[in-house]
Amino acid sequence: MGSYSPTPDPELLPPGADTPQPVRKPRPGWANAPATYLLLGINCAVFLAMLAKGVSPLNPTPSQLISFGADHTGHVLLVGEWWRIVTAMFVHVGLLHLATNMWCLWNLGLLAEPLMGSIGVLAVYILTGAAGDLLSVGMSWWSNYADWIKYQDFGVFPVGAGASGAIFGIAGALIVLLKSNRLPVPQDELKKLRRSVIYFAVLNLVLGLSIQGGNHFLHSGLNIDNWAHLGGVASGLIFAAPMVPRLGSPRSVFEMRFRLAVGLVTGILVLFGFFLAQLPG
Repeated sequence: MGSYSPTPDPELLPPGADTPQPVRKPRPGWANAPATYLLLGINCAVFLAMLAKGVSPLNPTPSQLISFGADHTGHVLLVGEWWRIVTAMFVHVGLLHLATNMWCLWNLGLLAEPLMGSIGVLAVYILTGAAGDLLSVGMSWWSNYADWIKYQDFGVFPVGAGASGAIFGIAGALIVLLKSNRLPVPQDELKKLRRSVIYFAVLNLVLGLSIQGGNHFLHSGLNIDNWAHLGGVASGLIFAAPMVPRLGSPRSVFEMRFRLAVGLVTGILVLFGFFLAQLPG
Protein backbone atom coordinates (compact mmCIF):
# COMPACT_ATOMS: atom_id res chain seq x y z
CA MET A 1 0.00 0.00 0.00
CA GLY A 2 1.49 3.31 -1.03
CA SER A 3 1.22 6.63 0.77
CA TYR A 4 0.16 10.02 -0.55
CA SER A 5 1.08 13.30 1.12
CA PRO A 6 -1.36 16.14 0.28
CA THR A 7 -1.31 19.67 1.74
CA PRO A 8 -4.62 20.18 3.57
CA ASP A 9 -5.60 23.10 5.78
CA PRO A 10 -4.16 22.36 9.26
CA GLU A 11 -7.58 23.14 10.77
CA LEU A 12 -9.04 20.19 8.89
CA LEU A 13 -6.63 17.68 10.33
CA PRO A 14 -7.63 15.25 13.07
CA PRO A 15 -6.03 15.86 16.48
CA GLY A 16 -2.52 14.49 16.75
CA ALA A 17 -1.87 14.50 12.99
CA ASP A 18 0.99 16.60 11.60
CA THR A 19 0.63 18.73 8.48
CA PRO A 20 2.07 16.60 5.65
CA GLN A 21 4.40 18.05 3.08
CA PRO A 22 3.47 18.31 -0.63
CA VAL A 23 5.85 15.54 -1.66
CA ARG A 24 5.46 11.85 -2.28
CA LYS A 25 7.40 9.78 0.22
CA PRO A 26 7.80 6.02 0.46
CA ARG A 27 7.07 6.00 4.21
CA PRO A 28 6.63 8.75 6.82
CA GLY A 29 9.11 8.83 9.67
CA TRP A 30 8.32 7.84 13.25
CA ALA A 31 7.56 11.46 14.22
CA ASN A 32 4.65 11.51 11.75
CA ALA A 33 3.16 8.30 13.17
CA PRO A 34 4.15 8.09 16.84
CA ALA A 35 1.18 5.92 17.88
CA THR A 36 1.98 3.29 15.28
CA TYR A 37 5.60 3.06 16.34
CA LEU A 38 4.62 3.11 20.03
CA LEU A 39 2.38 0.08 19.47
CA LEU A 40 5.13 -1.66 17.51
CA GLY A 41 7.56 -0.95 20.34
CA ILE A 42 5.24 -2.26 23.07
CA ASN A 43 4.58 -5.49 21.18
CA CYS A 44 8.28 -6.07 20.56
CA ALA A 45 9.18 -5.18 24.16
CA VAL A 46 6.69 -7.73 25.51
CA PHE A 47 8.16 -10.38 23.22
CA LEU A 48 11.70 -9.56 24.39
CA ALA A 49 10.51 -9.77 28.01
CA MET A 50 9.10 -13.21 27.26
CA LEU A 51 12.44 -14.32 25.81
CA ALA A 52 14.28 -12.94 28.85
CA LYS A 53 12.11 -15.15 31.04
CA GLY A 54 13.05 -18.25 29.05
CA VAL A 55 9.98 -18.48 26.81
CA SER A 56 10.64 -20.29 23.54
CA PRO A 57 11.04 -17.83 20.64
CA LEU A 58 9.33 -20.23 18.24
CA ASN A 59 6.94 -22.42 20.21
CA PRO A 60 5.86 -21.01 23.59
CA THR A 61 3.64 -23.23 25.71
CA PRO A 62 0.05 -22.28 26.60
CA SER A 63 1.01 -21.82 30.25
CA GLN A 64 3.84 -19.45 29.28
CA LEU A 65 1.47 -17.39 27.13
CA ILE A 66 -1.10 -17.23 29.92
CA SER A 67 1.55 -16.09 32.40
CA PHE A 68 2.28 -13.09 30.15
CA GLY A 69 -1.38 -12.08 29.77
CA ALA A 70 -2.76 -14.13 26.88
CA ASP A 71 -6.52 -14.40 26.50
CA HIS A 72 -8.16 -17.47 28.01
CA THR A 73 -11.87 -18.03 28.49
CA GLY A 74 -11.47 -19.87 31.78
CA HIS A 75 -9.30 -17.18 33.32
CA VAL A 76 -11.55 -14.38 32.05
CA LEU A 77 -15.01 -15.72 32.83
CA LEU A 78 -14.32 -18.08 35.73
CA VAL A 79 -11.48 -16.31 37.53
CA GLY A 80 -12.46 -12.76 36.59
CA GLU A 81 -9.18 -11.75 34.90
CA TRP A 82 -10.85 -9.34 32.47
CA TRP A 83 -7.61 -7.43 31.96
CA ARG A 84 -6.54 -10.24 29.63
CA ILE A 85 -8.91 -8.80 27.02
CA VAL A 86 -6.38 -5.96 26.62
CA THR A 87 -3.05 -7.58 27.46
CA ALA A 88 -3.59 -10.44 25.01
CA MET A 89 -3.25 -8.09 22.04
CA PHE A 90 0.40 -7.49 22.98
CA VAL A 91 1.38 -11.15 23.44
CA HIS A 92 2.51 -13.27 20.48
CA VAL A 93 2.95 -16.98 19.84
CA GLY A 94 6.52 -16.99 18.58
CA LEU A 95 8.72 -14.87 16.35
CA LEU A 96 6.88 -15.57 13.08
CA HIS A 97 3.55 -14.61 14.63
CA LEU A 98 5.07 -11.36 15.92
CA ALA A 99 6.81 -10.52 12.64
CA THR A 100 3.74 -11.00 10.44
CA ASN A 101 1.49 -9.04 12.79
CA MET A 102 3.96 -6.17 13.15
CA TRP A 103 4.38 -5.95 9.38
CA CYS A 104 0.62 -5.59 8.95
CA LEU A 105 0.35 -3.13 11.86
CA TRP A 106 3.13 -0.99 10.40
CA ASN A 107 1.51 -0.77 6.97
CA LEU A 108 -2.02 -0.12 8.19
CA GLY A 109 -0.99 2.14 11.06
CA LEU A 110 1.02 4.47 8.82
CA LEU A 111 -1.99 4.75 6.54
CA ALA A 112 -4.50 5.29 9.37
CA GLU A 113 -2.66 7.78 11.56
CA PRO A 114 -2.81 10.76 9.17
CA LEU A 115 -6.58 10.19 8.90
CA MET A 116 -7.57 9.80 12.55
CA GLY A 117 -4.57 11.10 14.47
CA SER A 118 -2.34 9.37 17.01
CA ILE A 119 -5.03 9.19 19.70
CA GLY A 120 -7.38 7.72 17.11
CA VAL A 121 -4.98 4.92 16.19
CA LEU A 122 -4.43 4.05 19.85
CA ALA A 123 -8.18 4.07 20.50
CA VAL A 124 -8.95 1.89 17.48
CA TYR A 125 -6.20 -0.58 18.38
CA ILE A 126 -7.31 -0.98 21.99
CA LEU A 127 -11.08 -0.93 21.44
CA THR A 128 -11.24 -3.17 18.38
CA GLY A 129 -8.63 -5.53 19.79
CA ALA A 130 -10.72 -5.81 22.94
CA ALA A 131 -13.84 -6.38 20.85
CA GLY A 132 -12.15 -9.23 19.01
CA ASP A 133 -10.93 -10.82 22.24
CA LEU A 134 -14.37 -10.50 23.87
CA LEU A 135 -16.06 -12.16 20.90
CA SER A 136 -13.43 -14.89 20.96
CA VAL A 137 -14.09 -15.50 24.68
CA GLY A 138 -17.83 -15.70 24.08
CA MET A 139 -17.57 -18.14 21.20
CA SER A 140 -14.98 -20.24 23.04
CA TRP A 141 -17.34 -20.56 26.01
CA TRP A 142 -20.20 -21.54 23.73
CA SER A 143 -18.07 -24.11 21.88
CA ASN A 144 -16.39 -25.69 24.91
CA TYR A 145 -18.99 -25.29 27.66
CA ALA A 146 -20.07 -28.96 27.51
CA ASP A 147 -16.46 -30.14 27.89
CA TRP A 148 -15.92 -27.74 30.79
CA ILE A 149 -18.99 -29.08 32.60
CA LYS A 150 -17.80 -32.64 31.98
CA TYR A 151 -14.11 -32.32 32.85
CA GLN A 152 -13.91 -29.13 34.96
CA ASP A 153 -10.55 -28.53 33.29
CA PHE A 154 -9.33 -25.11 32.06
CA GLY A 155 -7.45 -26.98 29.35
CA VAL A 156 -10.63 -27.37 27.32
CA PHE A 157 -10.43 -23.66 26.47
CA PRO A 158 -7.87 -22.52 23.87
CA VAL A 159 -5.36 -19.76 24.54
CA GLY A 160 -5.68 -16.60 22.44
CA ALA A 161 -2.92 -14.08 21.78
CA GLY A 162 -1.77 -11.57 19.20
CA ALA A 163 -2.46 -8.16 17.69
CA SER A 164 -4.40 -9.50 14.71
CA GLY A 165 -7.84 -8.60 16.09
CA ALA A 166 -6.72 -4.99 16.56
CA ILE A 167 -5.06 -4.99 13.13
CA PHE A 168 -8.31 -6.13 11.55
CA GLY A 169 -9.98 -3.34 13.51
CA ILE A 170 -7.69 -0.74 11.94
CA ALA A 171 -8.43 -2.26 8.53
CA GLY A 172 -12.18 -2.03 9.17
CA ALA A 173 -11.88 1.62 10.15
CA LEU A 174 -9.81 2.39 7.06
CA ILE A 175 -12.36 0.76 4.77
CA VAL A 176 -14.91 3.31 5.99
CA LEU A 177 -12.64 6.36 6.31
CA LEU A 178 -11.11 6.00 2.85
CA LYS A 179 -14.61 6.23 1.39
CA SER A 180 -14.84 9.91 2.34
CA ASN A 181 -14.85 12.30 -0.62
CA ARG A 182 -13.68 15.17 1.59
CA LEU A 183 -10.13 13.93 1.90
CA PRO A 184 -7.56 16.12 0.07
CA VAL A 185 -6.30 13.13 -1.91
CA PRO A 186 -6.98 12.28 -5.58
CA GLN A 187 -9.94 9.94 -5.88
CA ASP A 188 -8.06 7.36 -7.92
CA GLU A 189 -5.40 7.19 -5.18
CA LEU A 190 -8.09 6.78 -2.52
CA LYS A 191 -9.76 3.99 -4.47
CA LYS A 192 -6.47 2.12 -4.81
CA LEU A 193 -5.71 2.45 -1.10
CA ARG A 194 -9.21 1.42 -0.06
CA ARG A 195 -9.20 -1.54 -2.46
CA SER A 196 -5.88 -2.76 -1.07
CA VAL A 197 -7.23 -2.60 2.52
CA ILE A 198 -10.39 -4.50 1.52
CA TYR A 199 -8.27 -7.14 -0.21
CA PHE A 200 -6.13 -7.45 2.91
CA ALA A 201 -9.15 -7.98 5.18
CA VAL A 202 -11.02 -10.37 2.89
CA LEU A 203 -8.01 -12.48 1.90
CA ASN A 204 -6.82 -12.84 5.48
CA LEU A 205 -10.30 -13.74 6.72
CA VAL A 206 -10.65 -16.36 4.00
CA LEU A 207 -7.14 -17.66 4.70
CA GLY A 208 -7.87 -17.90 8.42
CA LEU A 209 -11.15 -19.74 7.85
CA SER A 210 -9.45 -22.11 5.40
CA ILE A 211 -6.62 -22.90 7.82
CA GLN A 212 -9.06 -23.47 10.67
CA GLY A 213 -11.21 -25.68 8.45
CA GLY A 214 -8.18 -27.71 7.44
CA ASN A 215 -7.15 -28.05 11.06
CA HIS A 216 -10.60 -29.38 11.93
CA PHE A 217 -10.23 -32.22 9.43
CA LEU A 218 -6.46 -32.77 9.47
CA HIS A 219 -5.74 -31.96 13.13
CA SER A 220 -2.65 -30.00 12.15
CA GLY A 221 -2.49 -28.14 15.47
CA LEU A 222 -2.42 -24.74 13.74
CA ASN A 223 -5.21 -22.59 15.19
CA ILE A 224 -6.41 -19.24 13.89
CA ASP A 225 -8.66 -17.10 16.09
CA ASN A 226 -11.12 -16.11 13.37
CA TRP A 227 -13.66 -14.80 15.89
CA ALA A 228 -11.12 -12.25 17.09
CA HIS A 229 -10.55 -11.20 13.48
CA LEU A 230 -14.27 -10.89 12.77
CA GLY A 231 -14.87 -8.99 16.00
CA GLY A 232 -12.00 -6.65 15.22
CA VAL A 233 -13.05 -5.77 11.69
CA ALA A 234 -16.72 -5.38 12.64
CA SER A 235 -15.94 -3.04 15.52
CA GLY A 236 -13.54 -1.10 13.28
CA LEU A 237 -16.35 -0.50 10.80
CA ILE A 238 -18.63 0.65 13.63
CA PHE A 239 -15.93 2.90 15.10
CA ALA A 240 -15.30 4.75 11.85
CA ALA A 241 -18.97 5.18 10.86
CA PRO A 242 -19.65 8.30 13.00
CA MET A 243 -16.60 10.08 11.53
CA VAL A 244 -17.81 9.90 7.93
CA PRO A 245 -18.64 12.22 6.21
CA ARG A 246 -17.18 14.48 8.94
CA LEU A 247 -13.64 13.39 8.13
CA GLY A 248 -11.98 16.51 6.71
CA SER A 249 -14.29 18.84 8.64
CA PRO A 250 -13.04 21.49 11.09
CA ARG A 251 -11.15 20.12 14.08
CA SER A 252 -13.95 20.79 16.56
CA VAL A 253 -16.42 18.78 14.48
CA PHE A 254 -13.96 15.93 14.03
CA GLU A 255 -13.25 15.81 17.77
CA MET A 256 -16.96 15.63 18.55
CA ARG A 257 -17.50 12.78 16.10
CA PHE A 258 -14.39 11.02 17.36
CA ARG A 259 -15.68 11.12 20.94
CA LEU A 260 -18.98 9.73 19.66
CA ALA A 261 -17.12 6.85 17.97
CA VAL A 262 -15.14 6.03 21.13
CA GLY A 263 -18.28 6.19 23.27
CA LEU A 264 -20.26 4.03 20.87
CA VAL A 265 -17.73 1.19 20.70
CA THR A 266 -16.95 1.42 24.43
CA GLY A 267 -20.65 1.15 25.21
CA ILE A 268 -21.01 -1.93 23.02
CA LEU A 269 -17.99 -3.55 24.69
CA VAL A 270 -19.32 -2.85 28.19
CA LEU A 271 -22.73 -4.29 27.36
CA PHE A 272 -21.24 -7.38 25.70
CA GLY A 273 -18.81 -7.85 28.57
CA PHE A 274 -21.70 -7.63 31.06
CA PHE A 275 -23.56 -10.26 29.04
CA LEU A 276 -20.52 -12.58 29.08
CA ALA A 277 -20.09 -12.10 32.82
CA GLN A 278 -23.53 -13.62 33.36
CA LEU A 279 -22.66 -16.87 31.52
CA PRO A 280 -20.63 -18.86 34.08
CA GLY A 281 -22.70 -21.03 36.43
